[in-house]
Formats: sequence, C-alpha cells, structure tokens
Amino acid sequence: MVGLKPPEVPPTAAMKFVSAGMAGCIADLCTFPLDTAKVRLQIQGEVGIPRTISSVEYRGVLGTLSTMVRTEGARSLYRGLAAGLQRQMSFASIRIGLYDSVKQLYTPKGAENTGMATRLLAGCTTGAVAVACAQPTDVVKVRFQACGALSDSARQYSGTVDAYRTIAREEGVRGLWRGTLPNIARNAIINCGELVTYDLLKDVLLRTQLMADNVPCHFVAAFGAGFCATVVASPVDVVKTRYMNASPGQYRGALGCLLALLTQDGLAGLYKGFVPSFLRLGSWNVVMFVSYEQLQRAMALARPALA
Repeated sequence: MVGLKPPEVPPTAAMKFVSAGMAGCIADLCTFPLDTAKVRLQIQGEVGIPRTISSVEYRGVLGTLSTMVRTEGARSLYRGLAAGLQRQMSFASIRIGLYDSVKQLYTPKGAENTGMATRLLAGCTTGAVAVACAQPTDVVKVRFQACGALSDSARQYSGTVDAYRTIAREEGVRGLWRGTLPNIARNAIINCGELVTYDLLKDVLLRTQLMADNVPCHFVAAFGAGFCATVVASPVDVVKTRYMNASPGQYRGALGCLLALLTQDGLAGLYKGFVPSFLRLGSWNVVMFVSYEQLQRAMALARPALA
C-alpha cells in the first residue's frame, strides 16, 4: 500500500472510522511494551504501593523493559493487550476517525480554510466522546499493566472479562469509569496536540510543496504530532494513570491525586516516565497515522471494485 496515490474519490466517514480503529490496533501491537514501561515508571513510588527491601526498582525505559522480562517474563510486556486492542477499536475509531467529519460540521459554510479554533474544538469534541465510550477498557488496561508491582497472590484478575466483572462487582459500575474526568482532560489535550498538530503540519508541508502527500510526509507530520502531544499531555497522563490504578478511597478525586503527587514528588513528578511516554506516543503516532492514511486509501481504491 506504500506509495499509493490519493484516490479521486475521498474516503467516506465510515472508511475513516474503521481505518482509524484498525490503525490504532496496529500501532498498539507495535508499541505496547513502551506503554507498559511508561505506566510502571509513572506509578513507581506511589504511596498506595509500599516499598520493601525486595521491591522492584525501574530505571529508565530499557531498564524497565529488561527488569520486567527478567522478573516477570517476556509476556508481561503485553499484559493488558486484549483490553488495549478493545480500547483502540472504540477509542481511536471515534477520536481519530470522526475528527474530519466533526471538523467539517464546525466549519462555517462558505469558509475556504478551516481555522485553528475549529480544529481545536473538533479535537476536544471527538476526544471527550471517545473517552466517555471507551473508559472501561482503559481502566482495565492500566490495571493489568500496573499489576506487576503486586505479588502473584495480590493480583485480582484472571483475565480481561473477569477484570470487567470484578471491578463492576467490587467498585460498582462507576469503578469502570474511574478517572474519566482526568482522562477527558488528557485526551482533549492529546487530541489537540496530536490530531491538530498533524493536521496543520501536513497542511503546511503540502501547501508549501515541501513534500508530496505520501508516506514520508505522513511520517514527518506524525513525529511532530507525537512530540507536541507528549509535552502538553504528560502531567495529565501521570495523574490519570495513578488515579485509575488507585484502590477505592485512596484519593479524594483526581485533584486529590494531583496534590498527593505534587506533595510527594514535586513538579518533576508530573513528568515521570516522560522518555517512555515520548518514545511510545511518538512511535505510536508514526505507525498509526501512516497506517491510517494507507488503510483509507486502500479502502477507497477497493470501493469501486466492490461496487
């Protein structure tokens, strides 16, 4: 599919929706270990997880990955992948696949160009709706990724389905939506730093004719989007991860989690796991956007043949 020319007929909203979900899954398969390393580094030293002499210490991205493989086995790098793929099929499909449609909805009739405010509003809208729909999958994913910090006897879930059932039974349905508000804030920021940045960079590259609408152009725009998204979203991401992994009653809301984090670690705590966050989000964006563009084009090209 690499190098395909843009089809004369643009992809439909349904094609974008399906392509975004599939591209999100492909990106997760490629970068999931980095996401797990990020979660472990973000929750390290958390008050709710007491330190002991035998506590595992994670140092850096490669150190975290090697420690996990040594102490828990290679499969630990993909713990929670099932929930992660479930999350992408609903989450990425909405926030990325519907972005262009919502952007057009917000664009005034007769306008030649889409303004920055319209792009930001579209990114915030699709990000918030995606979180509202996919939050339970995110909660389960984080719980599985973080459970290596606990002993085998302390792990609560035997599988993904069991995790959904157990959380709903022990914490109520609200437990499946734990951390929704910080996650909405995080994804509104990430969508604006990610989708809007990608949209703008790609638009500039094409308008100035620096690059053609092909894989190298998508790669450059996606890399820039990943860096911007990591810088602006890392503080909210740390709070979201800790709050979603917390036991019931550990924090008095997301704000309480933020205050506890600042009290314990200071401002530097807001950027815990920044390097794996950037490695993960940057590489995730590159894989996702390149896959997304090519999948859209493949579907659009195949549409006449299937008609």
